[in-house]
Amino acid sequence: MKRVLITGGTVFVSRYAAQYFVNKGWAVYVLNRNTKQQVDGVTLIQADRHDLGDRLQGMRFDAVLDITAYDAQDVHDLLDALDGFGAYLLISSSAVYPEWAEQPFTENTPVGENAIWGKYGTDKIEAERALLSRAANAYVIRPPYLYGPMNNVYREAFVFDCALANRRFCLPKDGSLPLQFFHVEDLCRFMEILLEKKPAQRVFNVGNPETVTARQWAECCYRAAGKRAEFVCVDADIDQRNYFSFYDYAYVLDVAAQQSLMPDVMQLEAGLGEAFAWYLDNQSDVRKKPLIEYIDRWLDVES
Repeated sequence: MKRVLITGGTVFVSRYAAQYFVNKGWAVYVLNRNTKQQVDGVTLIQADRHDLGDRLQGMRFDAVLDITAYDAQDVHDLLDALDGFGAYLLISSSAVYPEWAEQPFTENTPVGENAIWGKYGTDKIEAERALLSRAANAYVIRPPYLYGPMNNVYREAFVFDCALANRRFCLPKDGSLPLQFFHVEDLCRFMEILLEKKPAQRVFNVGNPETVTARQWAECCYRAAGKRAEFVCVDADIDQRNYFSFYDYAYVLDVAAQQSLMPDVMQLEAGLGEAFAWYLDNQSDVRKKPLIEYIDRWLDVES
């Protein structure tokens, strides 16, 4: 039985990955502080990744899925504690690409500070560099916006709330902002493919090959909830993060390398249907923001 170490394992991507690889028959070890419910079938290594000591000594893993590393120190501390591993996969971010670079961003686009994402993006750059400088069998994965079941970020869940309350949805400007998504199951499938095929390329953009507009995304969310969306377009002078789930920032990742290894991805309509079904039973797991409260107080919108 193959052994995989997953950092985290209790929230969104890391939790979904833990469940995914348990279902695939792997021996799944999760590294976390045991403050949240664990996935059935995993082996818990209860520790802080910055204070591991000899907790991982004598343990060898076929793969390490580092889903919770945000900076170089996170990577160094885990590498220092590991006794042996086959491959190390780091979940990075599209935030490593500077917003002024030519789009679509390819894996060869020079990384740099992004004015939208700031320190989050530059820290991810340093995490990537730390890993690639120390681990020969390492892969870096750069996703766009992730979505799907177990998503604790208030994105599609916000639109579901609006739909369930029969509210008109507030779009920034005319709703033409392009958004690129990737279903969390597709991310796990791609990680599995990297572990199986071991390609020579080390850095991969991932995501759906097509973008959708903010309007199209909201329409899909409403349909997932069994509703039909009606819209209100909000003036451009208002900071859209007060009433919308995404920054006013358009970017596109070139995912040709991913497609060569994994041609098929989940369609957005189906993926949002899965997300809605999960949300109905797990609303308390989502970190909700006061977006609706802002709309009701500050925007001249009748629900």
